[in-house]
Amino acid sequence: MDYARPTTLEEALELMRSRPWTVLAGGTDFYPALGGGPVKADVLDINSLRELKGISRSDSHIVIGARMSWSELLEAPLPPVFDMLKQAARDVGSVQIQNVGTVAGNLCNASPAADGVPPLLALDAEVTLTSHAGKRHVPLSSFILGNRQTMREADELVTAIRVPMAACEGRSGFVKLGARRYLVISIAMAAARLVLDSGRVRGVAIAVGSCSAVARRLAGLEAVLAGASRDAVPALVAAYGFPELAPIDDVRGTASYRREAAREIVARALAQAAGEGLGGGIAA
Repeated sequence: MDYARPTTLEEALELMRSRPWTVLAGGTDFYPALGGGPVKADVLDINSLRELKGISRSDSHIVIGARMSWSELLEAPLPPVFDMLKQAARDVGSVQIQNVGTVAGNLCNASPAADGVPPLLALDAEVTLTSHAGKRHVPLSSFILGNRQTMREADELVTAIRVPMAACEGRSGFVKLGARRYLVISIAMAAARLVLDSGRVRGVAIAVGSCSAVARRLAGLEAVLAGASRDAVPALVAAYGFPELAPIDDVRGTASYRREAAREIVARALAQAAGEGLGGGIAA
């Protein structure tokens, strides 16, 4: 195997143009996947790329650098609507994992149970893919294709996650269901962004993870809730069929349990986003 640790983005992209590499950022998924075996792939270590750190703002987007760790995200000054992403950050493994694991790495690992995906879906996030030929911005909903599969090409590097300013209004909530409160892979999780105007829903975005091969936005429920009174939201959620989800049976829970759990945690996430202070964090 070969190992490279470029110090500039230009150098990294030139290396990626030469042949396929396994990109190493925080390493919190990379090393466990080895299962105690040797490293066989060529490794491109991007931990010296300072260009991929930090948060910036433009008139149109808030841009999160790909190498931002979850701990750094927790300390970042962001609008209140990002609270659901910060809540997810607190649930990403242990504090040690949060200190080195990266936001972009969580997306690129493409686990159905990736904690960061539902909040970023509810924020209408885009992934910035950069190669020697240029950049392209891909909606997160299109970027993750399936379990451990993304649309990143071999010569591309995820350099940022962009959230449009249009999605930065309102408040949010995040609820993760696990077998215990900490250090657990989720059975189901939900993120909700809500904008209320005179007691009615003016804007809403809801995403559920661990209940399909990829996390899903609940477009049908969003349409049902649009314009509804705040008091009507719980009943509308209770009556919704959740056709977007395709849960499976596994060691953490059955498909039928996941579907019912999704209904409950979506209701809790929406209540939290509405300022009712209910059900944030992990529901064990």
